[in-house]
Amino acid sequence: MTLLIPDGEAQRLVDDVAKHLPRTGRLGVAYSGGVDSAVLLAISQYVLGPERTLAITAVSPSLASRERALAADTADYIGARTIEIVTNEQAIAGYKANDVDRCYFCKNEMFNRIDDSVIAEYGLAAVAYGENADDTKRIDRPGARAATEHNVLRPLSDAGLTKADVRLVARGFGLPVADKPAAPCLASRIPHGMEVTEEKLQQIEAVELELYRLGFSDSRVRHHGDIARIELLTTEMSRATEPHIAQAIHACAIDAGFRFAVIDLKGIQSGALTLSIMNAKGSL
Repeated sequence: MTLLIPDGEAQRLVDDVAKHLPRTGRLGVAYSGGVDSAVLLAISQYVLGPERTLAITAVSPSLASRERALAADTADYIGARTIEIVTNEQAIAGYKANDVDRCYFCKNEMFNRIDDSVIAEYGLAAVAYGENADDTKRIDRPGARAATEHNVLRPLSDAGLTKADVRLVARGFGLPVADKPAAPCLASRIPHGMEVTEEKLQQIEAVELELYRLGFSDSRVRHHGDIARIELLTTEMSRATEPHIAQAIHACAIDAGFRFAVIDLKGIQSGALTLSIMNAKGSL
């Protein structure tokens, strides 16, 4: 498919971001398939052209297979060339320890894998990622430190685009992920201080995939040992109490290796695990 041409406010925002893209050479976009990285990829494709744009997706057990497939579909829609690099954050002690800085080790591993050989093979002049201006203000995003250490560009943030602006541009381009909910990596479902393992990630993914198949538009399955604590949109929570839905959720959780499945009445809580630990440590 061909990208739509943005107009009005969307075009103005695209022009603002364009000022922060490299003037020469190919840009590698760290691309997860979320709306932020998809918009950055679309802007690069639109402004620099396909020969100067490369999407780079990091693949590991923390990336849900459904998210990986959606990312590939969106890149195809944009028309961007995509490569996948395999990361091994599971071998990093700081990542497995799962403190509040876990994301630093994950992002650092990804940027380390975009090494001189990748840069040389694909002729990259720079690498960028999809941090927006709202992200920059948050204190619970240690991955930003890794981006700074690796001189990774953040054109959306530098141009002042908020999350709302990013979604406006996504609609301007006609991106299928314009209204896609945030989809943090599977490791974010494991409470800090509990070791991240591939087995736990697989358990989480299995239950979240079943929730999607059951018609829930968004979910988080928090891993508490034998307990799968399920967060749903508050507007969809009542469906989980319908007998056949409740039975399917319970059966899936048991099949995944949990003993219990519970619904958290607070609904989806983005960043709650990290912020609670940071507050306890006096970081807030």
